[in-house]
Amino acid sequence: MTTSLKTLALAFLAALTWSVKAQMPQPPEVAAKAYLLIDVTANQVLAAKDPDMAVEPASLTKLMTAYLVFDALKSRKIDLKQTLPVSERAWKMPGSRMFIDPKMRVPVEDLIKGMVVQSGNDATVALAEGVGGSVERFVQLMNDQAKVLGMKNTRYRNPEGLTEAGHTTTARDLGLLASRLMRDFPEFVPYYAIKKYRYEGTPAANDSNRNLLLFRDPTVDGLKTGHTNAAGYGLVATAKREFANIGQRRLLSVVLGADSENARANESQKLLNWGYTAFDAVKLFEAGQAIVSPTLWKGKSPVLKLGSLQPLVVAVPAGSAAQIKTQVSRPDPLVAPFSKGQTVGALKVLRGDQALLEVPLVALEAVEEAGVLGRAWDAVRLWIK
Repeated sequence: MTTSLKTLALAFLAALTWSVKAQMPQPPEVAAKAYLLIDVTANQVLAAKDPDMAVEPASLTKLMTAYLVFDALKSRKIDLKQTLPVSERAWKMPGSRMFIDPKMRVPVEDLIKGMVVQSGNDATVALAEGVGGSVERFVQLMNDQAKVLGMKNTRYRNPEGLTEAGHTTTARDLGLLASRLMRDFPEFVPYYAIKKYRYEGTPAANDSNRNLLLFRDPTVDGLKTGHTNAAGYGLVATAKREFANIGQRRLLSVVLGADSENARANESQKLLNWGYTAFDAVKLFEAGQAIVSPTLWKGKSPVLKLGSLQPLVVAVPAGSAAQIKTQVSRPDPLVAPFSKGQTVGALKVLRGDQALLEVPLVALEAVEEAGVLGRAWDAVRLWIK
């Protein structure tokens, strides 16, 4: 290839790359080391900067601590009204505190509020000891759960988030954790919207949630702040806003390494507002709606209804909903039996030629095998086909 042809080809590729980028909304400038914005309703990443960079999570660590505590509550290993002792270790924790001491036995629910609202390291250690038996055992549970959730770049060394060698995560992993926490334990998410709380007999000046967006934006209902000198200021924030076509739409922002408490709130607000205005959410199918009904062989039903058990919502650049198209992939032929919820194929959602997301298609109903005669007849038809 001549030099002139190479130049022309490179110019064409550059123009093509620019054209693709130009079709997507460009996020605002965000003053943070790393960030991530997720449309939780659509399960899509809308914007990111260095989402896989290793960072110190500080008190954002407490999201995993809460996940395990909520799981223990859900499985009835502990109870909200159950009281837990306050060990010397918990009492002497430095940093943010709930101000509990060994003379107290504190209800689990109050310890949760102390951890979530006041970011109390003492409350966090008391919960870790109550659920895990010891802090060391609880940390092992944290790391085990991180693996289960697919948090590939996270390693925990403590439950509260104080600086410790090897205690790291990423914006992507935090986004995954926060999304799963809200999905798996919706009944406990309201704790993160509490603006003020203090345990009886503790200082009144220590009662305010450090998430400033709770006081600024009525659609924000969580989640967690974090700060150490090494980590800077971090915030995992979430908001839910009403839209006529889909109902509640939830976004989640992760901002890490901001310069101040006010900066992390401002940058998070900037991302959330941009996400809601730059992207439209489009509901393509309802939960349980048959997306396709292909022919089924050797079954008691002539067709197999395939769909999603969750509403299928996609986020697209504002004004581009008409460009959405879908593609179905599945085995052919489909031969009974199938159980309800069994994954059979996949639905790919595209905007033009750009793949937006891919979701599994499952059998919406169980279909048993047909009788001997029905199976024999279909076997002949399949052979002829």
